[in-house]
Amino acid sequence: MTADHTTAIPDTMRAAVLYGPGDIRVQDKPVPRPGPGEVLVKVTVCGMCGTDLKIYDGHFPQTPPYGTFTPGHEWAGAVVELGENVDEVALGDRVCIEAHSGCGRCGNCMAGLYTACTNYGDVAKGHRASGMSVDGGFAEYAVHKVGSLYKMPDNVSDNDAVLITTAGTGLFGLDTAGGYIVGDTVVVIGPGPVGLMTVQACKQLGAREVILVGTRASRLAKGAELGADHIIDASVTDPVQAVQEITGEGADLVIETSGAVRTPQQAVDMVGRGGRLLFVAFYPEPVTLDLSAVVRRNVQVSTTRGEGGNNVRRALALAEMGRLRGEELVTHEFALDDIAEALRVVRDRDGDPLKAVIRF
Repeated sequence: MTADHTTAIPDTMRAAVLYGPGDIRVQDKPVPRPGPGEVLVKVTVCGMCGTDLKIYDGHFPQTPPYGTFTPGHEWAGAVVELGENVDEVALGDRVCIEAHSGCGRCGNCMAGLYTACTNYGDVAKGHRASGMSVDGGFAEYAVHKVGSLYKMPDNVSDNDAVLITTAGTGLFGLDTAGGYIVGDTVVVIGPGPVGLMTVQACKQLGAREVILVGTRASRLAKGAELGADHIIDASVTDPVQAVQEITGEGADLVIETSGAVRTPQQAVDMVGRGGRLLFVAFYPEPVTLDLSAVVRRNVQVSTTRGEGGNNVRRALALAEMGRLRGEELVTHEFALDDIAEALRVVRDRDGDPLKAVIRF
């Protein structure tokens, strides 16, 4: 293995360790070392999202054992050590990550569907999901497979990089739902980080009109700044009626990113005949929708998990060209020692956090 001898790699590091639901502690932990095809990264920033709250609360499947596991899956940093046979990146390179790295041997991985790896969580068979099935980026150092790292250009900041993974989620969904949206009218439900990055992506990919639906005025206003042609405050206006008034015959594509249980049916009611529905959110409980209406109107339904299809690379390219803005979505920064407070702020929406990050 090749190490960066300009900065000595310590034996231990500070890391957040999950001890149980609602119990996360910052402690000393051995610095991981990269194996073949892996890279050790000195983490500079790690974002926090709804998935982290599910992991923190004990509601995420296949979480590693309590007392050892470090979450965090939206991280960036600098390469400090290379595992055997790694030549795709160099020591000192700034990198961001794609959280999911499939086993590379199951049928889904061979077909490029590595976020649906059938060996999910099976480290022995090669699967890795940083911060979900293996240790992640709420630590001073993290190891990741080199194939799921992306060298960052100089004009993309660390805070931008946190949102690159988020943007990859929206781009993967668009890719799966057909990709070609030039001239289409698109509705995005949910002005969270995924929704706001997806709004930008849709405009950059040629959507004629993008309609953003949500309930928080500050986030809707940010969506307008980022390119949404129409914003609809669903707390004061019937969003289905508003979309129908704008579109006349319904939207060509409706993207549900909010995870609210009422919004899937709203998406069905907003889409036009022959249109498309895309769901990229997780929901806290089963949802209901009029599936007969979907079939009757020949609506195509797509779902995606995470940021697959090599779409983090595409998101990074758009960011390099100045076509995706991520840094301005980072509203709160915390030190690692304050991670429990950061999680509370995100859960309680204290101070209206849009994207909170742990800064090293």
